[in-house]
Amino acid sequence: MPLTSSSRLRGLRRPVLAPAFGLAALPLVAALFCGTAHAQSIDLSHGGQITVTAAGGFDWDQNQKKVTAYDQAKAVRGDVTVTADKLIAYYRKKAAPDGAPAPAAGDAPAGAVTGTTASAKPGSDAAAPTGQPPAPASTPAPADAKPADGKAEGGDPDSSGANEIYRLEAVGHVHIYTQTDQGWGDKAVYDMDQAVLVMTGKALKLTTPQDILTARDSMEYYSQQRISIGRGNATVTTNDNRQIRADVLVGYSAPPDQSAQPADQKKDASQNSDPLANGSGKLEKVNAFGHVWVRTQTETVTGDRGVYVPDTGIARIVGNVHITRGPNQIQGAAAIINMHTGLATMTERPGSRVSGLVVPNSGDSSDRK
Repeated sequence: MPLTSSSRLRGLRRPVLAPAFGLAALPLVAALFCGTAHAQSIDLSHGGQITVTAAGGFDWDQNQKKVTAYDQAKAVRGDVTVTADKLIAYYRKKAAPDGAPAPAAGDAPAGAVTGTTASAKPGSDAAAPTGQPPAPASTPAPADAKPADGKAEGGDPDSSGANEIYRLEAVGHVHIYTQTDQGWGDKAVYDMDQAVLVMTGKALKLTTPQDILTARDSMEYYSQQRISIGRGNATVTTNDNRQIRADVLVGYSAPPDQSAQPADQKKDASQNSDPLANGSGKLEKVNAFGHVWVRTQTETVTGDRGVYVPDTGIARIVGNVHITRGPNQIQGAAAIINMHTGLATMTERPGSRVSGLVVPNSGDSSDRK
């Protein structure tokens, strides 16, 4: 059957090999309390070819330069699997190897880090964040599939690497998982040019052996800036029942440590055009914005803003701070929380006062004032 400009290949069950596919790691905010990236993170940015299968077959649209896999669509690369009702891959001709301008690796996505301190060394201090949280990422539908050299030629997406995938979408009942980590959402979009992954849906959830991360609005990961964001009542709960919650949680990760990698892997990583292929490093700092709520084993602390540094286990909460331990309550301007010991200490600001309610014989003689 000849292929038209919009060919529908229904009923095909054979796997499609797509070596150009790539996905970012899911947000690392789930490492809030353990402070390290997981050994088997949900990451499709490296690991060889991706095998895509679908019970309903594939559509190939040459005009829009996209391939769609329908009905129980699945993409597998190494230990990572993505399943969804539909997978859509947008492709384009690869740019000429010589003379083609490369995307600026240091340019941040528009609005990605507004109001944050990404330019400073993450985790360098425990000062509470100021300003507003980062603006939500925008992932508009692709309007132009032109490659870097300006050509807009079509072609077979499986033609010996002549094309590259620049955007991948998973739609409907999205499930991304490895042997240890799992993520769920209604939609996931990965923009490879900007190296940004955005997951949205009504029941966003990421589970690891140590933590559970949930969010109401979106989970985002900015590879070039090594920033992960949970929006909308973002909550992290650990196995020992510690919890932090805020309107927006923003995690900053260190560059990946390549000192322990073999020399050949370091070389390959430096030559890879996908900035996500080097993986993610250790979580260094987490900023919390809006309706911050922290639960330790003994206390709950609320405030307007906060910052947590995993290396020290110290969190600082500022703005309308309330500490509650049993029937005892203390109010003030700021508090320091030791997540290792579970103790919270109210700190004063010049000219301000700390007030509270301490119930005698409440069974706890270690309340902070």
